[in-house]
Amino acid sequence: MSPKQKGPSVAKAARDEAQQPAVVAGLVTGVDGVCRCAWAGSAPDYVAYHDTEWGRPVSDDHRLFEKLCLEGFQSGLSWLTILRKRAAFREAFLGFDFTRLTRFTARDVERLLGNAGIVRHRGKIESVVNNARRACELVEEQGSLAAFLWRFEPAASSRPRHLSWEVLRAMPTTPESTALSRELRRRGWSFVGPTTAYAFMQSMGMVNDHVEGCGLRRESERLRKAFVRPGHRAG
Repeated sequence: MSPKQKGPSVAKAARDEAQQPAVVAGLVTGVDGVCRCAWAGSAPDYVAYHDTEWGRPVSDDHRLFEKLCLEGFQSGLSWLTILRKRAAFREAFLGFDFTRLTRFTARDVERLLGNAGIVRHRGKIESVVNNARRACELVEEQGSLAAFLWRFEPAASSRPRHLSWEVLRAMPTTPESTALSRELRRRGWSFVGPTTAYAFMQSMGMVNDHVEGCGLRRESERLRKAFVRPGHRAG
């Protein structure tokens, strides 16, 4: 074999390297040629979540409640762990229909502690039941959970002019996420700290935190501009 020829192991290594996403300054270019936020390149589950959900505005009360609960479950864990268990969470918590969840009892909590498909943490399971009751109170007062939560959307003037990876990493919370957390906790919610609240705001499209250069940033912004905020009329 001449020095210019590649043996099987070298050729395989070259192919494997070519199939790995290239990461540069908080961005990753996948094998499909799409440039994404770097966190999306670590697993196929993340790619789908990043491209079709994260940063897209949501007004459905059940989806908003679900995300608040799942962000609470993520505390101390990776989001990938929660994402891969999401179907089991949805089954266990009745599609996060908070009206139905108010009927859960201590016996239901004990039953869920035996469910290997979800994160079996007593405090977090009890938090979902508690927060379901608090969500019903908010709906009765505000008309919808969405109408209350979207009041905390940051003003455009408070957002970074250029959202680089370095800027995003230095921003685990914002004044708005701190205010949302404070108000929810004042109303009796649990597992809704400022960092959890900001992760919720990012995922539900209350901010566009796809970094500059991400191929999904423009689409997220387009959807946010077309989105009718709960409690507001179009036009």
